[in-house]
Amino acid sequence: TGAVIIGLGHHRSGLMSNNDVLADALSAAGEATGEKVWRLPLDQEYSEQLDSQVADVKNIGGRAAGSITAGAYLKKFVGDTPWAHLDIAGTAWEFTKKSYIPKGPSGIGVRLLLDFIARCSTLKFVERKKDK
Repeated sequence: TGAVIIGLGHHRSGLMSNNDVLADALSAAGEATGEKVWRLPLDQEYSEQLDSQVADVKNIGGRAAGSITAGAYLKKFVGDTPWAHLDIAGTAWEFTKKSYIPKGPSGIGVRLLLDFIARCSTLKFVERKKDK
């Protein structure tokens, strides 16, 4: 969302998740790869901005906390399934040339997600039920 740029600028992507293990692993991958993230809260108060008198849910909240209410919208559909959302609106475009990223589309998230996938074999997001 464009709203994440107001809070985080162009140096960190927003991270929303309902699972601390998942969020911590994504944050660690971001630190390791230089594609840093900042976890945003998903408290119930943000979800209340999506309440509607004519529909099950609104797809947009008010002006305040726009990136968080976008995450709260996603949260309404996943139940207890561990999930994460990276809001890359502020980091998807590189405005200054760096030694490892040319000016233009940044490809943000690719290195972070590859590092995260490599970490997944050692993580336990949910307790799996054993077959009888």
